[in-house]
Amino acid sequence: MCDTNVGINERELESLVYQIMLAAGLDEDQSTIIAEHLVLANLRGVDSHGVSRVAIYTERISRGLTNKQFTIQKERETVTTALLDAGNSSGIVVAKAGIKLAVEKAKAAGIGLVGIKNSNHCGMLADYTAYAAKNDCVALATTNAPSNMAPWGGRSRFFGTNPISYGIPAGEEPDIIFDMATSVVARGKIINAQKNGEKIPIGWAISKDGEPTEDPEEALEGLVLPVGGPKGYGIALLVDVLSGLFTGASFGPHIGDLYKDFTQSQNVGQFFFVVRADLFQPLEEYKLRIDQMIREIRQTRLMEGVEKIYLPGEIESEIKAEREELGIPLTKQVLNELLDVAKKYQVSHKLSESCSCENSCSTCTSSKLVSFGQ
Repeated sequence: MCDTNVGINERELESLVYQIMLAAGLDEDQSTIIAEHLVLANLRGVDSHGVSRVAIYTERISRGLTNKQFTIQKERETVTTALLDAGNSSGIVVAKAGIKLAVEKAKAAGIGLVGIKNSNHCGMLADYTAYAAKNDCVALATTNAPSNMAPWGGRSRFFGTNPISYGIPAGEEPDIIFDMATSVVARGKIINAQKNGEKIPIGWAISKDGEPTEDPEEALEGLVLPVGGPKGYGIALLVDVLSGLFTGASFGPHIGDLYKDFTQSQNVGQFFFVVRADLFQPLEEYKLRIDQMIREIRQTRLMEGVEKIYLPGEIESEIKAEREELGIPLTKQVLNELLDVAKKYQVSHKLSESCSCENSCSTCTSSKLVSFGQ
């Protein structure tokens, strides 16, 4: 297959991922949730958290490092709070259950706090905060991650990229969905650059010797850098406290590495803080005020060279609309890796694994929607 990205229809890609997860030993509900989540990440342009994760997820399942069964249990619970023991189940499925429970509690009591321990990599946090926003709740979500970032001023790994997300429901305007790693860039983007044979920008990471690097291999052996220097470090610490120390999950260097540690489970933690949007004022009034703020932000005078002010999540929404129409672009390397996993689990598809064309062909054209299926 040539180097041009291939546009994959979202439903067909979702079906393929579903079939792979099912063949890997997960039940139908878990397979559906994971497939929908990963494809949504690709639709929103968050390719680092999309179907490129299928290979490592299934690898850990096959090695017994992720529980095939959904064994989540409530360890502690009050009217407004709950601590969930994930039982080493798939992180995306667990986090989905966690945010639903937090929203249920917020709907009933005004506030819902849910902590999760013994979990795994839970993908893109925006999926969970967007769910809360759709249910007229303001939400904050955090999860910690394997260490690959030093405390500010240090050269030894301690914190993970430790992302944080919030969702804010609006009225007539789109909901505001913010999602960021506390590192300059999510580590998954460096992993994707490695898979695709690409360089990374200077400033994303340093080598193990502490030198700036464009080489993703050196970056993965070294350290990612915190966004905003000491400010990113401070937020990463908070995320680790909320997700790990607060819940009883592992923290910092004690978290099992998703890609390198095949001897133990990850014991990642997640934390959801959800508040009903009408807690302090009628919902209609709240939504009118949020819409007013959004419109006034958009009317702010622009800097030279800037065409538009975007609200958090708005760029991802535009990408999603485009990819729903044209298909999800997957690089040759990511697509071939996905097909290798499909072959491993004997999941059939209609896409050839190789292409004899010298430049391009109808199969490899970026606008072509390629079908998968039995």
